[in-house]
Amino acid sequence: MAFKDEAKRFFGIKTDDEKREPETLKEKAVEFAKSLFFAAIAALFIITFIIQNTRIPTGSMEDTILVGDFVLVNKFIYGSESPKYFPFTQIEIPHFRLPALKDPKRNDIVVFEFPGDRDLIKASTLGINYVKRCIGIPGDTIQIINNVVFVNHKQFPIPSHILYTDYVPVPKGAIRPDIFPRGMPWNTENYGPLIVPKKGYTIPLNTGNVQQWEITIDREFGKSVVAVKDGAVTIDGKPVTSYTFKKDYYFMMGDNRDLSYDSRFWGFVPRDNIVAEASIILFSWNRDIPFTDFFRLIGSIRPDRILLLLH
Repeated sequence: MAFKDEAKRFFGIKTDDEKREPETLKEKAVEFAKSLFFAAIAALFIITFIIQNTRIPTGSMEDTILVGDFVLVNKFIYGSESPKYFPFTQIEIPHFRLPALKDPKRNDIVVFEFPGDRDLIKASTLGINYVKRCIGIPGDTIQIINNVVFVNHKQFPIPSHILYTDYVPVPKGAIRPDIFPRGMPWNTENYGPLIVPKKGYTIPLNTGNVQQWEITIDREFGKSVVAVKDGAVTIDGKPVTSYTFKKDYYFMMGDNRDLSYDSRFWGFVPRDNIVAEASIILFSWNRDIPFTDFFRLIGSIRPDRILLLLH
């Protein structure tokens, strides 16, 4: 018994004889403050590294995920990451990532940091998270033919709650100038084929295809490095005829196919931008109803979307 008491004292743990209930108001306040502090630390650890509840603000994943759904996301499964930015700022700070249990696979519903609009090397607002379905993993070939998605020349499984606003696809050859990559003769309904880059994958690089790969290469360097000079492609001022990618990438699309701002418009998601897997809808209500109209807001809760598994 004496040995146990000595061990407790060594690790700063009170022995049974030393434990007593706080008596004065000051002692009670101190104990309460300690409890709050450790609860806050535990909560911060959980939402940073394990799970987090996030509210869905847009309809790009309808009808799989609705606006107003509160979704529980699993950060641990893809490798939790410490915060990249100082709270409430866009100031980057040193960060680290824990080992992943698995990498994202096709058909996962993934939370990721938005990499930026098509022609931007970095997002104009950092730390903005999107939720989309993973369509392509590193090395896949993506093609859309008359609204039907093909991956590696096989039809991709159709999500059970997929949504279209226009069932008549835009024909092949009707070019959208805002499509990714820049300059390709595609649209959202007839798209590709496009290879999703894989770490270690080498592509030929020439004046004919440099526009297709320019922004992805620039993003790997974090600055504008690709140029064409005297009829030759250069990277960081050096003439090149090929490029080997340094990262794995993913291709994301929303289930609300005609109203989703996704990889068809802004490009690939690098592996280090992957945040979490969306796993379950906790509950859902009509987010357009203000909190001041409390009873109507409570009445808008959707019972069929409480603890609903996502797939």
